Amino acid sequence: MTATTLAALLPEVGTFTVLTGAGISTDSGIPDFRGPQGVWTKDPAAEAMSTIGSYLADPEVRRRAWRSRLDHAAWDAEPNAAHAALVELERAGRLRGLITQNIDGLHQKAGSGAGLVIEIHGTMRDAECLACGLITPMPEVLARVDAGEEDPPCAECGGLQKSATISFGQALKEDVLDAAVDAARSCDLFLAVGTSLTVQPAAGLCLEAVEAGARLVIINAQPTPYDELADAVLRTPIGEALPRLVGLALGTRR
Repeated sequence: MTATTLAALLPEVGTFTVLTGAGISTDSGIPDFRGPQGVWTKDPAAEAMSTIGSYLADPEVRRRAWRSRLDHAAWDAEPNAAHAALVELERAGRLRGLITQNIDGLHQKAGSGAGLVIEIHGTMRDAECLACGLITPMPEVLARVDAGEEDPPCAECGGLQKSATISFGQALKEDVLDAAVDAARSCDLFLAVGTSLTVQPAAGLCLEAVEAGARLVIINAQPTPYDELADAVLRTPIGEALPRLVGLALGTRR
């Protein structure tokens, strides 16, 4: 599908479901993971902090993870034009669901409705005890880290804590995955934005959507395993491509 054909199609699309990855937040100053300047590209050892086996087994990995959470760029980050474009699409009644692999909370900060945002990999804005399941606002735990606790235990049971995110080796929450699959299967166009589409089962939502009859459009700087399945693949920077795509869909931009 050419850019011209895509532009003609967009106003005819009834509902969109959007899957976002780290690439949508890079314009907000949050580095991605696998891109040329990605966190894991520049420091492969950092991936251990997102691997549950390493996190549980190695106190140094946990200490490093807590320091990383304390200094995370998301605490001071602001949503960018791409986040705002999705709010515009939602307010026009055209957004069926907003599935995000991101843990930064920038979609909600931009104004996306909590009922539409599906945080398939959880959120960094809470901490979770791996023993008793207690959820604590992350700033409360980070205040303890800042005060000198290198690996703060759960205040309730003394168990190990981590961010309320899904690490490699952890299963996704079943109700969250079900909501994501339902959103993928019940849209007219599935839009994957800023994601390498290499992490399952999130990446597999593209196939769920296509098999249910949806069009697939991918916006990502690097090739993905699903490019050949897509109706259109855009390499334009996300901060430019997504607002333009939404504008074309809503008839507010030509």
